[in-house]
Amino acid sequence: MSPMRIGIDFGGTKIEAVGLGADGAILARKRVPNPGAYDAAIDAVAGLVAFIESESGRTGAIGMGTPGSRSPRTGLMRNSNSTYLNGRRFGDDLEARLGRPVRLANDANCLALSEATDGAAAGAKVAFAIIIGTGCGGGLVVDGSLVEGVGGVAAEIGHIGLPWPSAEEAPGPKCWCGLHGCLETWVSGSGLQRDHLERTGQALDAPGIVAAARLGEAASVESLDRYVDRLGRAIAMVTNLVDPDVFVLGGGMSNVTELYERLPAVVERHAFSDQWAGRIAPAVWGDASGVRGAARLWAL
Repeated sequence: MSPMRIGIDFGGTKIEAVGLGADGAILARKRVPNPGAYDAAIDAVAGLVAFIESESGRTGAIGMGTPGSRSPRTGLMRNSNSTYLNGRRFGDDLEARLGRPVRLANDANCLALSEATDGAAAGAKVAFAIIIGTGCGGGLVVDGSLVEGVGGVAAEIGHIGLPWPSAEEAPGPKCWCGLHGCLETWVSGSGLQRDHLERTGQALDAPGIVAAARLGEAASVESLDRYVDRLGRAIAMVTNLVDPDVFVLGGGMSNVTELYERLPAVVERHAFSDQWAGRIAPAVWGDASGVRGAARLWAL
């Protein structure tokens, strides 16, 4: 029987697990609500692993994508918006419960690894993934391998300041991390919603703003224009640092098709090059990219 990898995507509202065969085929899959408490979350993960192995008839190596990351210095979780994970030995506690090694990586890193393996960035030498959903995160893959950095915070684009800010954008809104003007406050879906509310007084969510812009509603058109310009500047900044072959977008805002038509012109205007040769694409595996990438933290 061929080996299996188990991937777990630990999201804020749900936890999903898949069993992935050596050929990338999904052998079993299940999603449960995130219970929102530490011990109950460990129970939920253990239950998902048991289900995947029972359903597939195989045991598997376990990889997990998490919000935030595990400190390589202390082993403790940090920077997670599922705040009950922060300061806990989540990886160690999972290993004790499951009786085997568990590899953890940031959820955006898992998206990047998935898409660089057999998705939108397959075959690329350098791939950079950006999650633009409720928050904003990034992941970097070079020659098929994750780049996590000495402190485990490589590619954390969400907590870099908005590049080339105008006077009205500085210092920017306060971020939950304690700084001001982080990209997460501008280019996430919630950032678009906040910006639109502050400019117009209209309490629309991101899909509502995009829908109104498509109908030609002037204030929403302007909000989407600002969003495209800010995300384009962010992509240009990464281009000037590592010049990826491919940028892969994930999260709810990655479904806005106008981004792929409009972003290249903004990137070209800000990239320090005579010609920008990269491309921007949506994640091929959509919201399954994270869980597939988590499984691929193990090589078979």
